[in-house]
Amino acid sequence: MYRHNLGKNVAAIVLSALVFGSVSGLAMVGVNRASESIEAHAEAAADVAASGTFAQNNGADTMTAGQENNIISNALFSGNDNATVRTTSTTGAVKSVTEIAQGAMPQVVSITNTIRYKQYGYSIFGNGGETEAAASGSGVIVGKTDSELLIVTNHHVIEGSTELSVQFVDGESVAAEIKGEDSSADLAVIAVKLSDMSKDTLSAIEIAEFGDSDALQVGDQVVAIGNALGYGQSVTTGIISAKNRDVETGEGTESGLLQTDAAINPGNSGGALLNMEGQLIGINVAKYSSTDVEGMGYSIPSNIAKEVINTLALKETRAKVSEENRGYLGIQAKTIDSATAEAYGMVEGVYVYKIVEGSAAANSDLQEKDIIVKFDDQSVTSLDDMQELLNRYAAGETINLTVKRPYGSEYEDVTVSITLTTDPDKAADRRQNASDNAENFRNFVQGIPQYFAN
Repeated sequence: MYRHNLGKNVAAIVLSALVFGSVSGLAMVGVNRASESIEAHAEAAADVAASGTFAQNNGADTMTAGQENNIISNALFSGNDNATVRTTSTTGAVKSVTEIAQGAMPQVVSITNTIRYKQYGYSIFGNGGETEAAASGSGVIVGKTDSELLIVTNHHVIEGSTELSVQFVDGESVAAEIKGEDSSADLAVIAVKLSDMSKDTLSAIEIAEFGDSDALQVGDQVVAIGNALGYGQSVTTGIISAKNRDVETGEGTESGLLQTDAAINPGNSGGALLNMEGQLIGINVAKYSSTDVEGMGYSIPSNIAKEVINTLALKETRAKVSEENRGYLGIQAKTIDSATAEAYGMVEGVYVYKIVEGSAAANSDLQEKDIIVKFDDQSVTSLDDMQELLNRYAAGETINLTVKRPYGSEYEDVTVSITLTTDPDKAADRRQNASDNAENFRNFVQGIPQYFAN
């Protein structure tokens, strides 16, 4: 499910995933991403971003009776002989909503994303400055390795984060890190260290079982579970009202979505859409927000999500790298959004309009006019997306960029290998600061005799 314009009937929707509030969580309100208020937050988060082996499930206590028949190694994470995931079941009994809720709650988590953004205007703390806010979303447990628990959520739930935490069904909260993200598919996989989780929590949680979203029919009943309004897990139910919908958000067009009248509220994004066998058949992503419309929510079909999760789950879990060690590409670039791409016959991504002399990019096969669409196999649709990824890679690492290179009136796919360097400007700043500090210290030492003489 990638964002593009197909000329189909496209509904204007908003990403309802996030509930923004204070870091303490005392007051949370829903956020409409198409509104001016969320655009201010998004721009602020973008400013901050711009500045800068699988194992068999050895913990049988994480599985309920009878689940072993649904565990198949290497079913989702291709190429890994030791992956533990629950896959699509070919048979299953129809359950009540109560049974589905009781069975699925251990598979769904609440996610808190702390972001730092620039504050404009006057406040009691002075003019401008930076502040923090917490955004709430949801996630679904989709896999387990020998050291990590893997959780899928929406990309927009975790973007711009300075800290991530996950709350499980028993109320335990644990820090998480980003494993991989794909902005064009609006999906991300985050990881929690098993060593950070208590035995009680490990025995309380379960891995979701994927269902076949292609087998759904319009009119089929479904159940949605997520962290609505940031208050914790809640359950809604409805039907599949349409399939293969293309919907337009403030960040582009998302294609091939499931439409449901099960309530998808702020905080629900990244949560589970389940069929009446309790299988995961969608990742909730957005809702239609209008006073004239009611009961139109959207989910990424499970068969589409699995393909993306398959790639992201294989990535190395990464924390942000300190600025002095952070990788540097050496390009000047601009975001090509969907509107620009349509107007000028281009493709969405990061347009390279200048390569800095002597930089990592200059020492690679990257060319001006290339449009970067993937960074280390993770799709990017904006410069901010790429910067967020780059913040988690260190100088000295070699990564691949997938670019669209103009070839006459068409584009060809080219893979460019680049070994990241440090930012020379920041290195120069550090040297200057070190020199200034040394000079200040010398002046201080030289002034000591004069101080005591007085």
